[in-house]
Amino acid sequence: MVQVTPFFAVPFGFAKAESFDAVNGQLRELFLQRAAQGERYTNPRPLTQRNTQVFESEFQVFKWPERCVQQLKEFCWHHLMQMIGELNGYEAATLGRMLIYSDSWFHVTRRGGFFALHNHPNASWSGVYCVDPGKHDPDKRHSGQLSFVNPTVNSAMFMDAATANLKGAFAYNISHVRLEPGQLVLFPSWVLHDVKPYEGEGERITVAFNCWFSLQDPPDKR
Repeated sequence: MVQVTPFFAVPFGFAKAESFDAVNGQLRELFLQRAAQGERYTNPRPLTQRNTQVFESEFQVFKWPERCVQQLKEFCWHHLMQMIGELNGYEAATLGRMLIYSDSWFHVTRRGGFFALHNHPNASWSGVYCVDPGKHDPDKRHSGQLSFVNPTVNSAMFMDAATANLKGAFAYNISHVRLEPGQLVLFPSWVLHDVKPYEGEGERITVAFNCWFSLQDPPDKR
C-alpha cells in the first residue's frame, strides 16, 4: 500500500468579523473622504502596476487614531498572532514578547480598476481585509477577485493523464478569493498575488498590511 504524504504546503489564514457592520460603515466613509482629498493621503511612490481607477493610500493607516481604524487593527493583529502562535508552537508568553512592525494602507477601486501581480518584499506576513466588496456585475464572476499564484505552478510544464487532474493540496491551479464584508485573509508575504479587474457598481474597498517581527528578551534577561 503506497502512502501519499504532502511534504510542502503554504499556510493561509481566514477569519470573519461577524459584528463589524457599523465599523465597516465608518471605515468606508472615512476612506472615501480621504481618497477624495487626493495627494494628502495618497501613496507618493507606487510600485505595483495599477490604473487610475484604483486609489492607494499612504502606508501608515493603522497609526490613525480613529476608533474604527484601531478596532480593525486589533481584529487583524489578534488573528495574525493566533495564526503565528499555532504555526510556530508559541505559547502566550512568547507571543507577548513579539514586537510587530508594519505597513498598512487602503485601496478604493472603481469599475475597471485592477492591481497587477506582485508580492511584498521585506515582510514575513501580509493580510487583506474587506471593508466593502462593491456590487459586482452578475455575469462577471472574476470581478475583483484576489488571486494567489500556486508556487508549484511550474509542475504544469508537462501534463499527461497521470497529472492532469491532481486534487486538493497537490493541484497546480491558481486560487481565487471573492472577498466578503468583514473577511480577513492572511498569507506569507512572498506569495505572488493580484486583483482581477473590478466590474461592478460602487467601490471595492480593502485594507492591506505587511508585518515583520522581532522577539524581545524575556523579562529575567533584560
